[in-house]
Amino acid sequence: MYRIFKEYASLFAANGYHLYMIGGTSRDYLLSIEPSDFDFVTDATPEEEKAFLKDADYTFAKFGSVKVFNDGVEVDITTFREEGDYKDFRHPGYIRFVKDMSKDVVRRDFTVNALYIDIEGKVYDLVNGIEDLNKKVIRFIGDPYKRIEEDPLRIIRAERFAKRLGFQMEKETEKAIEEKRGLLEKLNPDKVKMELLKE
Repeated sequence: MYRIFKEYASLFAANGYHLYMIGGTSRDYLLSIEPSDFDFVTDATPEEEKAFLKDADYTFAKFGSVKVFNDGVEVDITTFREEGDYKDFRHPGYIRFVKDMSKDVVRRDFTVNALYIDIEGKVYDLVNGIEDLNKKVIRFIGDPYKRIEEDPLRIIRAERFAKRLGFQMEKETEKAIEEKRGLLEKLNPDKVKMELLKE
């Protein structure tokens, strides 16, 4: 299925942009696991993508998110971005598109989900994600308390990844999760339920 990535990465390169595997896609690729979803990230903005991704779904373009469909597979392509402080435990105060991977990485959740892989298979690891992958550790990027306060659903995500992959929680990550678990009660119960149902 990784032919899908190479197909789109080649298309982006032909138009002067870069495309990388990211998130669970790159993590699973490095673990030799068949991906459950396809998440790519690019330095092209949605407006720039419209020139060569004619059939994409641009419903959430203002957030930098574009969807394409390939042989029945849904692919999410997100533009490099930086985010303002979160106001409601779910949404950033602002989103600004950037060209710099080092600005994009700080908004991501876990080190093992922040490995950028290009069309040649080169891994860009700005947060020691490879080390945590090898040690089988789930660790928040940056301050774990802040990351949970930004989006408490990350508690459920951390626990899901640990269970699915057979990984252990890093000590500070585990401590923050236990201390901040009550924030889940502030969220829409349907959002929590949807996250719990994910595999």
